[in-house]
Amino acid sequence: MSDDPKWPSDWTRAVLAPCILQLVQARNETYGYQLVQDLGARGLPGIVGGTVYPVLNRLETEGRLRSEWREGNGGPGRKFYSITPEGEAWLRETAESWQDFTARVAAVLTMKGNPA
Repeated sequence: MSDDPKWPSDWTRAVLAPCILQLVQARNETYGYQLVQDLGARGLPGIVGGTVYPVLNRLETEGRLRSEWREGNGGPGRKFYSITPEGEAWLRETAESWQDFTARVAAVLTMKGNPA
């Protein structure tokens, strides 16, 4: 596996919302720039704020995240996000479905011989 993989952008888009929710849940609350850093540290490099912030906005609109603006310490304020109960339920369901889906895809991609 490459240190800096170049996966198709549609793969990243498919998993970004649940990954963001998982990271927010793990930190209890966080802000966008920290999420970008966390994604990179966990093997998803190259995801930028311009990709993360629209997903955060959508998750908030859908009721899966809540946000709160806070004053910065000597710098600009930050919008902190935390997961809602609806977000926790959606994350559980999505993680289970994703595990099932990726197992099925792996079975097809590693198939040998005639599929019949």
